[in-house]
Amino acid sequence: MKELLINIVEKNRKLTLEGKLADYIPALLKANKNHLGVTLKTEDGKFITYGEYSQGFTLQSISKVISFILAVSENGMDEVFKRVGLDSTDEPFNAFTKLDLPNVNKPANPMINSGAILTTSLIKGDGDEKFTKILGLTRLMANNESITFNEEVYLSEKLTGSRNRSMAYLMESKKILSGNVEDTLDTYFKQCAIEVNTRDLANIAGFISNGLPGLELKGISNKEMMLLVKGLLLTCGMYNYSAKYTIEVGIPSKSGVSGGIMAVLPRGGGIGIYSPGLMKMAILWLA
Repeated sequence: MKELLINIVEKNRKLTLEGKLADYIPALLKANKNHLGVTLKTEDGKFITYGEYSQGFTLQSISKVISFILAVSENGMDEVFKRVGLDSTDEPFNAFTKLDLPNVNKPANPMINSGAILTTSLIKGDGDEKFTKILGLTRLMANNESITFNEEVYLSEKLTGSRNRSMAYLMESKKILSGNVEDTLDTYFKQCAIEVNTRDLANIAGFISNGLPGLELKGISNKEMMLLVKGLLLTCGMYNYSAKYTIEVGIPSKSGVSGGIMAVLPRGGGIGIYSPGLMKMAILWLA
């Protein structure tokens, strides 16, 4: 299996040369575009690694999976989906033009930015309490108590997050988002800046695949939550590339703009990938 993994990585390493670092968050430009690391967690809990698998990077949009699970665990699935949709989208992750239409009263799904900001707002707590919960759940799922957030990336996102700020205030104006908008945004920027490596991602994926063991949920069983999350990842996890990705790859996955991909395999398996050079289409989405 190790040899197979090495062959796959080396066969595709040339693709990193075609990628480009995300520059709309300036701190992400410090990454090495040539890095490529993978961790595979097998069904029996073993780890197979290769490349820059231990390199730290921020969760970015992969954190949306964790905040969604936390919001449902505290509020129940029905309450969450009163406020955010369960529909795939044909728009980029940071689009919100449809949200401004008079007949639209909630974001399309929890994986696009507007939906994730709304989901984060549903987590109970004041001040840093929401982020402390998200960080705690991340550590539990990754089986790594040393995980923290990258303050430089957090501040960089906060300083340049005008688009996210615009969609949050749009949702507030339509009475979709309640509570303190800046507090919600601060939590969102911080959760995106949580720093992990590919082993952490593989563990998080394995935690989902195993049925979120030990996690207390409200109004939904752990198995139902596992199936819900996997369904969301298949239909929304790669944004408007999700349908093509599901057909060509077929694994429930979530991407992040720092270069991370988390993939949920059957029977407790998971994959964590890090490659910060983004495909050309992703760069066009960010422009």
